[in-house]
Amino acid sequence: MVDALKLKIKTLPFGTHAVECHLDESFFNGQSDAEVRRADVDATLNVTRKGENTYRLEISCHGTVTVACDRCLEDLDLPVEVSYCLNVEQMGTELDDSNDELLIVPSDWRELDTAPLVRDTVLLAIPMTHCHENEEDCSAVMLNVLDSHRVETVPDGEDTTESETTGTDPRWEALRKLKEQ
Repeated sequence: MVDALKLKIKTLPFGTHAVECHLDESFFNGQSDAEVRRADVDATLNVTRKGENTYRLEISCHGTVTVACDRCLEDLDLPVEVSYCLNVEQMGTELDDSNDELLIVPSDWRELDTAPLVRDTVLLAIPMTHCHENEEDCSAVMLNVLDSHRVETVPDGEDTTESETTGTDPRWEALRKLKEQ
């Protein structure tokens, strides 16, 4: 699967070529910080050789990834529907990926591994926070544990110190008084 995403750019004929592959969790788990538990994603990579050293990559992915819910840590299935376009130019001797729309690869590269581009395209489609839409879908056991550790607020009418009502620590107030003297 990953080998299909390694493009032989030097010998690629002019025109558009499609590469299709299915991505599962093993594709994402090669990364130490991968948060994907399971994946069922179909990826299509359209590569257009436009010139001797210029290419256009169009990545589109659709399917489902399973990640941990931030609230209850249970599995949460998230839909993935994403596409990304990138121009590639072969020039110079150094890789330059500082531009989101242009990737510059060294002239002597014979192969371009697009797996990291496809992986990042899918991972960036995952929201930063991922929770079950309805709290009822979360694990009841975990919600009970969270509730047992919840800090209770002070009911109206009870005595509170100044630090609790204003959010200021009295030690800072003492230091301010010293400074004013």
